[in-house]
Amino acid sequence: MKNNRILPLTLVVAAVLAGCSSLPANNSLLDEARNDYSIAQANPQVTSLAAGELKQASNSLDKANSAWSKDESKAKVDHLAYVAKQEVAIARETADQKAAELAVTNATAERDAVRLEARTREAEYAQRNAQISQRQSEASQRSAQISQRQSEASQRSAQISQRQSEASQRSAEASQRQAESQTQAANIAQLNAQDARQQAEAAQDRSLQLEAQLKAMEAKKTERGMVVTLGDVLFDTDEAQLKSGGVHNVQKLADFFRQYPQRNVMIEGFTDSTGSNSHNQNLSDRRADSVRTALLGMGMGSERITWRGYGESYPVASNDTAAGRQQNRRVEMIVSDDNGKIAPR
Repeated sequence: MKNNRILPLTLVVAAVLAGCSSLPANNSLLDEARNDYSIAQANPQVTSLAAGELKQASNSLDKANSAWSKDESKAKVDHLAYVAKQEVAIARETADQKAAELAVTNATAERDAVRLEARTREAEYAQRNAQISQRQSEASQRSAQISQRQSEASQRSAQISQRQSEASQRSAEASQRQAESQTQAANIAQLNAQDARQQAEAAQDRSLQLEAQLKAMEAKKTERGMVVTLGDVLFDTDEAQLKSGGVHNVQKLADFFRQYPQRNVMIEGFTDSTGSNSHNQNLSDRRADSVRTALLGMGMGSERITWRGYGESYPVASNDTAAGRQQNRRVEMIVSDDNGKIAPR
């Protein structure tokens, strides 16, 4: 197809060259070959059924055009044009022959299809006759069944009347049971309300008791929860080992957590700004871990304890005074809510 699109350009070039005074006069046989090729190329039957032959004719015509444009001998141009003209004729004859063969093939297929359709219709007609006979037999059978069902329907109608009477009696009994059930539901609702009030009062009592126990350990209420603080005096200077007073305070906290197993604890260590950042971070880590180790030794599960050191971050007082620095050297223990949750810092 690409060569077929190139040919018109070849013809244009040939026409332009023909207008130049240096080119030879038109060749009548070549013009005939060009015209025959154009007619064949415009015929869809030729391009589809004899594409190979038409391509060969195109090549021969290109050779004839080339010889003519180079002013080669008229005999050679005539010979090449004749060959191209004959190959165009071959392409057209080939297309005609293949079209005729296709027509014969299609006619045979159509005849076979008609015969098959006729046989199919005969079979369908016989099948429909058999189905009609079967349906007539089934209609007679259904008529007998309808008579039987009418008899059964009369019997069921009598049974339905009896059941309706029984249903009316059951409905009255159900209404009585519903009234009894509503009375029971009202009683249960009253008992549930009393139980809810008792549970609320018990929860309030537990909350007051918990808050009292934490206040006894000098806990403070914050946005994150109740916080128990171990001051710097409960550790030796620049050491992480708890002194006896610190162990005593931790023991109180361990006793508290045994009473409230649903609560967890977050241990956070802090230092003042004296010393390097790395030293302060390490000291705060070790002091928080020392409290964690003490709680573990007192029977508290490790899954209930989280801990970390913050070094000199989050001061609670000024580091410009000795008193302020002492307040900043601390370990805080944040008690969770009843769900074991602690708000992040």
